[in-house]
Amino acid sequence: MRGGSDRAPLSGDLVKDYLAALKHQRRLAPATLGNYARAIDVLFSLHKDKALESIEPADIRRAVAVLHAKGLAPRTLALVLSAWRGWFRWLARHKGFKANPALGIRAPKAPRPLPKALSVESTERLLAGNETGPLALRDRAMFELLYSSGLRLAELVALDTGDGRLDLREGEVTVTGKGAKTRTVPVGAKAREALREWIAARAQLAAPGEKALFVGARGKRISPAVVGARLASLARSRGLAQRVHPHMLRHSFASHVLQSSQDLRAVQELLGHASISTTQVYTHLDYQALAKVYDAAHPRARKK
Repeated sequence: MRGGSDRAPLSGDLVKDYLAALKHQRRLAPATLGNYARAIDVLFSLHKDKALESIEPADIRRAVAVLHAKGLAPRTLALVLSAWRGWFRWLARHKGFKANPALGIRAPKAPRPLPKALSVESTERLLAGNETGPLALRDRAMFELLYSSGLRLAELVALDTGDGRLDLREGEVTVTGKGAKTRTVPVGAKAREALREWIAARAQLAAPGEKALFVGARGKRISPAVVGARLASLARSRGLAQRVHPHMLRHSFASHVLQSSQDLRAVQELLGHASISTTQVYTHLDYQALAKVYDAAHPRARKK
């Protein structure tokens, strides 16, 4: 493997031995074996003038940078690096190669996806309606409360009656979120109205002795899955094109409050985020909304 002329066939034999070992020892699927083979081929193509055993961590870092610059996604790069680490580990164990040069090298972090939020208009469309019946009243109360107060789904379904945590007279609700942190948040007028209507009708659904504020068709505490299914069904019936889930109402709450108030710290407190860096993602949503307004209204932004 030291000489330039015999390096390629020797390397090819090593790759065949390695893939055979993966196939028989780990019983990997053909598609996965193909991914390993392609990753190793990329490694060779990026180090054509370098002996395999002389590749160092700096070479691996440069290779990752080259692949990233060519447009490979962080997730794909992570898989490639994993394949390289496995390859060098096998060479070290079975062929006497030195320490693994890919060990400890990580792919670039993937950009954090922006949370999906409804527009104000879509939210109004979703929550509009005057359906009657206990199930419809319950659904409206749940969804109004999620949007009004930015609750997590788990916080919503954990609410009980008669414990003083929901105070409609004062217009506030106290919930326990992640890390057992308790916070009190406002409840808007629309949500208070919907909650009063539901509480008046709750006895029609609730089983005797059930303390949960929101109950399912069998009278027991409603499950998160049922809340999600009911919201998705409502969104379809309202003609919303996008798939709507309960956490989207929390995202919409945060985005809309931030757009109106520009007070990031207040939104952090309302959401119960331990770190403001978690809340800052909503500033990007706010910027996107401003960018859309700019593109639609500014004379110089319009495409000819």
